[in-house]
Amino acid sequence: MTRSPASRRAGVIAIAATLLAGAPPGAPAEELEAAAIAAGEVEYMSACAGCHGRDATGDGPMADLLNISTPDLTRMAERNDGAFPFVDALRIIDGRETLRAHGGDMPVWGERYTSVAMAGETGADRAEEAAMFVHGRIVSLAYYLESIQQ
Repeated sequence: MTRSPASRRAGVIAIAATLLAGAPPGAPAEELEAAAIAAGEVEYMSACAGCHGRDATGDGPMADLLNISTPDLTRMAERNDGAFPFVDALRIIDGRETLRAHGGDMPVWGERYTSVAMAGETGADRAEEAAMFVHGRIVSLAYYLESIQQ
């Protein structure tokens, strides 16, 4: 059975919200989405605001130290013909798609998006459990970025 994009989205939001924000698994979709976005905002402020700014417009306190201008993350959809590039955002966050601004891998983030780091933070007993937390962290961040598009 093939799931619809809306069904897949709801499932991913539920996982991210449950893992990161402590939302109950049976909560209504709107509550789960709000929890995932809230968790993503916390993640953004921890990992991204230094360069991209608290309002994500590219004016963070570290932006002047970069060799290129820091992109306005509130305009990602605008730069992609009006559609938020969700999969591309995931690939950039987790380091699969490198950006010259980040020098290849995300050096500012270090191991933040690895299951090794997450196991230490969460006390996860298994690599799979830690990997789920990492994926939840990344997905929540992408949902937050999607929510702040202008």
